[in-house]
Amino acid sequence: MRDPSGVHDRTGKHEHRDRDQRKLGCAAVHVQRHVHEGKELCESFGVSRTPLREALKVLASEGFVVLQANRGARVAQVTREELENTFPVIAVLEQLAGELACQHLGAKELAWIEKRHEAMLKAYASRDRKSYFQANQDIHEALIRGAGNEILEGHHKLLAARVRRARYMANLSDERWAQAIDEHEIIMKHLRARDAEGLGRIMKLHMMNKHLAHIKALEDENGPASEGGHQA
Repeated sequence: MRDPSGVHDRTGKHEHRDRDQRKLGCAAVHVQRHVHEGKELCESFGVSRTPLREALKVLASEGFVVLQANRGARVAQVTREELENTFPVIAVLEQLAGELACQHLGAKELAWIEKRHEAMLKAYASRDRKSYFQANQDIHEALIRGAGNEILEGHHKLLAARVRRARYMANLSDERWAQAIDEHEIIMKHLRARDAEGLGRIMKLHMMNKHLAHIKALEDENGPASEGGHQA
């Protein structure tokens, strides 16, 4: 989908290349938890070793895998400590982004976010999780960029990459999914009204509720007392 606001156009070919590499790498991760750049894996995806290596580098930069010398890569661990330390900071950054976005977002940017919101609602209605997550991520990234603060955007991107893999780990319950949709409806209400304080408040709450959902998923997998890792 072409973005009339220029949000995606600014990244150009590099973004498309990284997305393709990310898709390849994620597919490889799903095939096996310890990923080796061997002939069998390359044949499975119909690629040479070079694009597979590049894909794994992208995943490593985003915290999905850990590269190991002469051993390929392994799926990165998600720990409760990492979630506990990172999500509250992301929540505060999203709060500030929401407040600033109300001041800086133009009509075209807002219209594009409205379209992605509608796409997200349709994905929810049809239980299309893949499309839902993509639309959801597009909205959050547009609001972060809409804040017009490169320092905020850079820190958010760095921290979000560290916990993004937790999204793939967690099973989104029907209850949490419905709650997230309600929260996004409130986000749009405040955004349309240019209510900076209200938007910032709900964006922070939205992220903290997401944090609780990820913690619950980790506890369901490892037990409530677990501080260890989980292989996504």
